[in-house]
Order: sequence, then structure tokens, then C-alpha cells
Amino acid sequence: MSAAAKQLAEVSAGANELLDSLPLPAARTPEQQARAAEAKHAARDLRSRFLAVHAEAVYDRLTEGRTRWLRLPELVGAAAEAYPGLVPTAERTAEERTRQQADKDGHEIDHGIFLSAVLRSPVSGPHLMDAMLRPTERALELLPEFERTGVVQLHSVRLERRGTAAHLTFCRDDCLNAEDNQQVEDVETAVDLALLDPQVHVGVFRGGVQTHPRYKGRRVFSAGINLKSLHGGQISLVDFLLRRELGYISKLVRGVLADHAGSWRSRTVEKPWVAAVDTFAIGGGAQLIMVFDRVIAGADAYFSLPAAQEGIVPGAGNLRLARLTGGRISRQVILWGRRIWATEPDAALLFDQVVEPAELDEAVEEAVRRLDSPAVVTNRRMVNLAEDPPEAFRHYMAEFALQQVLRLYSEDVIGKVGRFSAGRSSA
Repeated sequence: MSAAAKQLAEVSAGANELLDSLPLPAARTPEQQARAAEAKHAARDLRSRFLAVHAEAVYDRLTEGRTRWLRLPELVGAAAEAYPGLVPTAERTAEERTRQQADKDGHEIDHGIFLSAVLRSPVSGPHLMDAMLRPTERALELLPEFERTGVVQLHSVRLERRGTAAHLTFCRDDCLNAEDNQQVEDVETAVDLALLDPQVHVGVFRGGVQTHPRYKGRRVFSAGINLKSLHGGQISLVDFLLRRELGYISKLVRGVLADHAGSWRSRTVEKPWVAAVDTFAIGGGAQLIMVFDRVIAGADAYFSLPAAQEGIVPGAGNLRLARLTGGRISRQVILWGRRIWATEPDAALLFDQVVEPAELDEAVEEAVRRLDSPAVVTNRRMVNLAEDPPEAFRHYMAEFALQQVLRLYSEDVIGKVGRFSAGRSSA
């Protein structure tokens, strides 16, 4: 492997030297664009062929024979140091994050190539997925405070224990709860806390009251990905798109992987989850409600996955929506941009209960009471194992890691995001 690694380092260094000598991508001449594209293509082709042979060996070296649990940022950081040219250095990644999306050279694509290969392996893929199910250091630091007070206020979410339920409220009233890197960090922290606190038996997600002129005074569940942040180059593959799916959403489905009194019965700590959908669940918000055990919607709410308009892949929505609604409706929503209103007959495939907005609080309380049962925990585990098996999810995420990052740097997405962000902050 050493000779192949040396060749990869040399080719990657040459490509980076060329890119550094050119103007920013948006200012390049057609001839410069062609030269840059050729250099990047050659390096990525070599990188893909290297990983097709050596991905498992690379992962084993980075994790010391799979005895270390490296989360995504730690893993790509370790790969950059141990295998020059395999993924961008931390310095190059940080520098690119200072640019708008249109002015980036797409070094994140190399992260996608690497992580796709790791996830595709039946040896390294499950280990990485387990690493992402472990609680974050931030959550472990905040856990004693939350257990004592029952409240944690983070930048974009508030977590409050009421009785045996942990209520997680999205608090980004500046952008209709549209998600960015910070919100993914905060939500995963809150999910960990709810799962690790033994006083919590059920989790509840809901959007907070908005200050946006169009929705002022109303609750909104989520407007999806923050397109203004994407346009500004602040949405990352590692810290947002992959961490979101492999981190907190996977924890909602499979629980948090931590030592606990019942470890011999189940490796993870799992709890049932309720979603209360006010006004709309768009994009990432729509992806999110697909994994809840009980989804309650206001009668004026709707569900939407505007993937065709944004030009990106709606997370694991392509995997899960067809299971919930069938292939035809899934294509109508994802490819055609169909909205499904809570009062439509097809909404019964997405929402368990539809009530008048003023009755949502009461419906949530009833759901918490019904789901607060050890038998519910066991049965949801078996349902999720049947409906969302880890191996199917791993195969999907291996392809998603590459295809999503390619979409982020495609000309059509960069153009669309620039137009969207000029008029609004979220999808």
C-alpha cells in the first residue's frame, strides 16, 4: 500500500498546487476551468481506486484495529495526517469554509469519496456507524446539569424535562428553524441528554414561536436546510449532512450507544419519540418526522421535500418515504415537489393524528402517556429493526456520502441556492 499511497500524495499535491495558482473558481477563464477540472478528476480517480483496494486497511490503521471510536471530524482529520492527499488537510478545509459555495474548489468531495468507501465496507462501515451512535463529549459534560435542573438552553434548541418527557424545542426564530451546522450540533446534544437521563421516558420535538413577519406569533416545525448558510459556504458534508443522518437522526431510531445497567439486554439506550408539527415540515423537517413513533400535526400543516427545487438529495428521505407512502407518492413528493397537507387522505401515511392547532398540546400529552411504557421501547426496537435495518441504511449512506457532496458543488445547485438565498433564508 505504501507505493500507492505515495503516488496518491504526489498526484494530489500537484493538483492542489495548480488550484492554488489559479483565481477563485468564479473568476477563472474557460481554459483555467478546464485545467482545474482535469487535475481534480485525475486525483479523484486515483483516490477512488486507492480506496477500492485499501479502505479497510486505512480505517483499521486510523482506529487502531477498530479499538478507537472516531466520529466523522476526527476520522477525516486522522486520515489527512496519516495519508497525505487522501482527504484535504484541516487547514485547507478551514480555508475553503471562508468562501462562498460558488468560490470553492470542492475539496469536500474528497471527504465524500473517503467516507463512501468506509461506509461501503461491511467491516469498517458498521464500526463507523457505531462510533456515531456514541454520546458526544458536550452532552456528557452537560448531563449532570440537565439531570439536576431538567433544563438546558443551547443556541438553537431548548431541552426541558416535564414529568417523564423531555421536550426539545427548535428556537431559531430568525430562520423558521432552518438547520445549519450549529443546529445539528445542538440537536444531537439535546437528543443525547434526553436518552441518557434516566428520568426521561419519552422525547418530544416541536418548533418554537416565530418572529418572521409572515409567521409572527405562530409555531413552525422546520423549514429544512438553511439555504443562506449553504450559499455562504457554511453547510458542510461532515458536520451537517452526514453527521445529521449518522448522528442524531440515527440515535432517534436506534438509541445512544453507551454503557448502562441493561447493556447485556441491548447495546443502546432507546426511547420513544413524538413530533408535534405546527405549520409545516419542509425538507429536513419532513425527513425528520419519518423516524418518529408518533407524529401529530396541526390541521393547517403540510409536508414537503423540495429536493427538485434545491437540487440536492433529501437526506435519507429517499430511503424512508417510499416505505411510508409507496413508490408513486414518494416520486410525486421528491421528484415533482408535491406538498401533502394534513387534511388530505394521503396525509394519513405521514401523520398519525391531525388536530386543530389549539389542541396540539393536549394531543402531545396524551401521546406521552400512551408511549411511557417499557413494552413500547421493546416493540419500537423490533419495528425499527424490520423497517429500517442497519445494513440497508449503511448501503444507502455509502452512496449518499458521495452523491450528496457532488450535488453540493454542481453548477445548477450553486445557481439555485444563490437565487433562493437572495429572497429567503430557508427552503
